[in-house]
Formats: sequence, C-alpha cells, structure tokens
Amino acid sequence: MINLKDKVALVTGGSSGIGEAIVRRFAAAGAVVYNLDQHETAGQQLAKECQSKGLQVFFRLADVTKQVELTETVAKIYADHERLDILISNAGIAHIGTLNTTSEADFDRLYAVNVKGVYNSMFAVIPRMIAQQNGVIINLASIASVLGIPNRFAYSMTKGAVLTMTYSVARDYIEQGIRCNAISPARIHTPFVDNFIAQNYPGEETEKFKELAQSQPIGRMGTPEEVADLALYLCSDAASFITGTNFPIDGGFIKLNT
Repeated sequence: MINLKDKVALVTGGSSGIGEAIVRRFAAAGAVVYNLDQHETAGQQLAKECQSKGLQVFFRLADVTKQVELTETVAKIYADHERLDILISNAGIAHIGTLNTTSEADFDRLYAVNVKGVYNSMFAVIPRMIAQQNGVIINLASIASVLGIPNRFAYSMTKGAVLTMTYSVARDYIEQGIRCNAISPARIHTPFVDNFIAQNYPGEETEKFKELAQSQPIGRMGTPEEVADLALYLCSDAASFITGTNFPIDGGFIKLNT
C-alpha cells in the first residue's frame, strides 16, 4: 500500500469529482491534504467528514485565477508545515462548442481557469519546492490534449496548453528534484456528466448515459477513484523515476481511435 505519511499535498478544485477522489485517496494514504477551492460549503463538508475519520484534510477558499491571492494562501500553508510535497492542479471548467460558436467571453473564461489557473498554482509552489529541492506536480490534462474531440474547441485549447506546460516545467526543474507529469482522462463519471445529461437530455438520461459510456472502447466511463489511484502512484516514491510524461487513463480511447 502506498504511504504518503506526513507529506503535504495541495489539490485545487478538490470539492467534487476527480478532485474529491484525490483528496480522499491521498488523505487515506497518510498525507496532510489541503483542498483549495471556490466551493466553500462542499469543501468544508468534505474536510469535516474526513476529519471525523481521523484524516488530515483541510479546506482553504481559493480562486486559481487570482495569482496574488493563491500565492498568499500557499505561503501560509508552507509556513505552517515548512514543506510542500505535492501539487495536484485539478481545478478546471468545461465548454462545448466549435470555434465559430465559442464567444470571446467563453474563450477568456476557459483560459483564465484551465490555463492561467494551472500556471498560477505551479507559480505558487515552485519556489517552495526549489528551496527544499524536491516536489511532485500533477496537472490534469485530457485526451483532448492529444486528439481532436468534436465540439470542444476552447476546452481542447486549454488542455493542450496544460500538457505542454507540464513538459516545460518537468524539463526546467528536473535538477531541483521536482517531478512534473500530466494525467489525461477520457470520460469520467462525475457530477458534471450527470448534470450535463440532465440539462441537455431531459427524460432521456438513461439512454444518453449508456450512449456516452459505450463511446469508450472499454464499454464504460472511468471513475474518479481510478484517476485518484493513478495520481497517488505518480506522487509516491514508487514513481521517483517518472517525470515529463503524459498518462492517459482512457479505456483505450486514444490508441483504439487513432
């Protein structure tokens, strides 16, 4: 069993979906986990539930689009523990549309969260990791980073940027003992999927869910816990030889569709 005892981990967007699963997995492995999120009620509830089980999970209200605010929050956490071992840049938003149906406002909104948010998160932690000469960063990209997905123009743009930022950071800081990798999920069954189906296909939820699940070669959607397990391994000492790599977790989607 992977042990992250006494490691300090930051997870952005950790109040639901993949982020929540990562918070729970890392805490169960012994890490001190900080969930940095805008969703205060859900974040506080998650922290309270985990703490009732003896897990070290804490919530900090944070907006990844605001560099100064995020950097100050990270600085306070670092000061409390005098270390910062892991960053999971998970916070992100989705958008459906082609180039000509994507407004400038939509484009800017996606960029601010999915690209600038990842940059801001890494910007806040990198100085601390350099000072301690070690650290692990995992950025949540997507299969849209490497494949053309219909009606995902702005989203694909942002996830492509996340992937190439990952490669750049891995190369620039390898001599400081910092590892940086990306995880690229295909369709994962999260509350976002359920809400999307309910809003866009009222009365057809069961049929649409089955259709989306079967669009994955393996015949089902992934689970947040499966992504969390991969993240846990990549952040552990067992993965100490791995950096600058993209890890699809996609039920065969990329290789079986190219």
